[in-house]
Amino acid sequence: MEKNSVWASALEKLQKKVSVTSYALWIQSLEPVDFKDNIYYLSTTSETAKKRILDLHKEDIFQALTTTSDEIKDFVLLDPEEREAYQKNQEIKIESEQQRFPGMNTFNPKFTFENFVVGNSNKFVYFACQGVAENPGSKINPLFIYGSSGLGKTHLLHAIGNAINKKHPEMKTLYCTCEKFTNDYVKSLQGNFSAKNSFKEKYRNLDVLIVDDIQFIAKAESTQEEFFHTFNDLYENGRQIVIASDRPPREIATLQERLRSRFSMGLIQDVQSPDYETRLAILMRKAQEENYVVADDVQEYLAEHFDTNIREMEGVLSKVWFYASLTGKKAATMEDVKEALKDHDFSDRQNLTADRIIDCVCKYFAIRRDELVGKKKNKEIVEPRQVCMYIMCTLLDMPLLSIGQIFGKKDHTTVLYARDKIAKMIEENQRIKVAVNDIRAMATKN
Repeated sequence: MEKNSVWASALEKLQKKVSVTSYALWIQSLEPVDFKDNIYYLSTTSETAKKRILDLHKEDIFQALTTTSDEIKDFVLLDPEEREAYQKNQEIKIESEQQRFPGMNTFNPKFTFENFVVGNSNKFVYFACQGVAENPGSKINPLFIYGSSGLGKTHLLHAIGNAINKKHPEMKTLYCTCEKFTNDYVKSLQGNFSAKNSFKEKYRNLDVLIVDDIQFIAKAESTQEEFFHTFNDLYENGRQIVIASDRPPREIATLQERLRSRFSMGLIQDVQSPDYETRLAILMRKAQEENYVVADDVQEYLAEHFDTNIREMEGVLSKVWFYASLTGKKAATMEDVKEALKDHDFSDRQNLTADRIIDCVCKYFAIRRDELVGKKKNKEIVEPRQVCMYIMCTLLDMPLLSIGQIFGKKDHTTVLYARDKIAKMIEENQRIKVAVNDIRAMATKN
C-alpha cells in the first residue's frame, strides 16, 4: 500500500465531511508517516493540535482511512516529539535487521534506472521493472525476467531495489542469488530449531524478495520445496517477488511443475541483445561515467563487434582506456584497441550462422551433414550432434525451439539437455573441451 496516495484519497473524503475551518486548521496539516501492522501513522504540527484533532475528528479520520483501504484497521496520531522518536526507533530496527540479515535493503548504488540505457531490445522489461518499483506487490507480481549473461538483468534488479529504498524506505527489500538462498537453507537444516526459524524469518518477513539466477535451483529438490513455500507465503500476503534467470520458466528442464506454474503467474519479460545504436549509447554512457576520453571510431568499432555481452563490451572499453592512459594519451584511439585486443578471444561473428557451425562440426568429426541432423542414435553421431547444439546455444541468438527444428524437429528440452550435458562435460573431459574450442575457433574465424 502506498501511504501517500491513501492519505490523498482520505483527504478528499475528509474535505467533504468536516467544516471548511476545521479542514484548514487541523486536517490539511496532517502528514502520513508510516503504515505498519495494519496501523496508519499520521503526524501533527504540535501537541496541542494532536489533542484538538483527537477531540474533534478522531472518528472522521478513522472512517476516511478505513473506507479508503481495507488494510487499515486503526490509526495513530503523533506529535512532533513522538514522530521523531518513532522514526529513530524504526531506523534502529532497520539497522539491526541489516546486521542480522546482510543484504537487506542494500543495493549497488551504481545500478539505477537513471543510468540504464534503454533501447528497443529492453524497453519493455525496463518499464516492467519501473512498474514494480513504483507499486511493489500490486499489479506486476511476480515479475520474471530472463536473458543471456551480460545483458543487464542484475542492473535492473538492483535498480528496482534502489528505487524502492528511495520511494518506500519503510519496506524490507532483499536481493539474493539462488546460490545464497540455497546455502542459507542448507545451513538452516544443519542448525537447531532456532536456525530454521531464523531462515524463515529472513525470507518470509519481507515486503520485496529479489532472486537472481534462479535456474541454478533446478537440481535441488529440497530447495525447490522450500522456495515454493517461501514464494506462496510472500505472494499470498501481497508481497512483491522478482526473479531473474538465463532462460524462461518453461526451459528450466528439471524445475518442479508447480514452481514453473508459480513463476508464470505474473509477467514474464526477456532482455534481448541490444541493437547497434543501444550498444553505442551504452559505451558513451560508460565513457562519460568513468571519465574516459575515447575517439568516436573506437566506440563505433566496439559497438559493432561486441554484440552479445554488454559486460564484456564495457570491460574491453576499460581495457582500451587503460592502454591509452599508460602511454599518456589524452584520448584512446584504434591503436589502443589493437593493443587491448591482442590476446583477446575475439572474433567477428557477423557471418556466423547455424549452417556454418554445422559444416564445422561435420568437418571436425568427419561425418556427413545428413547424419548430424538426422535420427541416428549411435555415439559417433549423438555426441557431435550435442556438441553442435551446445555451440549454437552459446554462439547464436536463436531460440532453443528453432535449434531443435534443425535437428529433425526436436523439442526445446532435447536441445536444453544437450547444452547442459556438454557444458558439464567441458569441465570434466579434456577431449570434449578441446573439440568445442577448436570448432568454435573454426566457426568464428574470418
